[in-house]
Amino acid sequence: MSWNYFVVFAIVAVMLWITGALAAWKGKPMLVFGATIMGLVVFFSYIVLMWVALERPPLRTMGETRLWYSFFLPLTGIVVYSRWRYPWILSFSTVLATVFVCVNIFRPEIHSKTLMPALQSPWFAPHVIVYMFAYALFGAAFVMAAYLLFIRRKTLASKQEMDICDNLVYVGWAFLTIGMLFGALWANEAWGHYWAWDPKETWAAATWLAYLAYIHYRLDTPHTKARTALWMLVVFFVLLQMCWWGINYLPSAQGASVHTYNLS
Repeated sequence: MSWNYFVVFAIVAVMLWITGALAAWKGKPMLVFGATIMGLVVFFSYIVLMWVALERPPLRTMGETRLWYSFFLPLTGIVVYSRWRYPWILSFSTVLATVFVCVNIFRPEIHSKTLMPALQSPWFAPHVIVYMFAYALFGAAFVMAAYLLFIRRKTLASKQEMDICDNLVYVGWAFLTIGMLFGALWANEAWGHYWAWDPKETWAAATWLAYLAYIHYRLDTPHTKARTALWMLVVFFVLLQMCWWGINYLPSAQGASVHTYNLS
């Protein structure tokens, strides 16, 4: 199976994912699950065929890694939708997956660009995908908090509005936890240790602890003090930005130099 056939599988899969995303906004869950899962089956079929043709997992080049990004994003989106029925989550996952598909289509040179050995780990792609969803959910909680603080500032947030913020944080924190675990497994496989206190790991830990503090605060605080919780979401989102922009950390095999890797 060569890259010449990728565009056919990709177009079919993306059209099915778009159908599922639109159905989510129209409140048609059966169509959401049917179209999204069919798109995943089509896309994964191409991955399997490439795996068989290469006689190895497709994880060695930048193009191959982006296949997994494109696959895991709608998969994660449909899992979140199945639990919380957020219609926007499938639109978000579909847009991101389509971006990675388009990168593979319009930049064929990355198909043969071999990744450094550390990035060929099977833990690397899930680590990045799960982090993307954690950031998206925390970002949505930040937008909701900013709206309630600065646009609806004269009105106390309702219990339903705070429940939305809480659920976004709960799911985002769960994804961040899984992402950190995947990252630890990846680091141990690549460099022989689970934790190195580099900037990205340190900010990720600070962000994880901050949102854990929010969760405990909300569980033990009456609804009348919701404004403090909203400010916590705004401040903690700054920590999230530190975690994201701290990605230029990749140590060399000797741990003495710093390299940059690109996620897109």
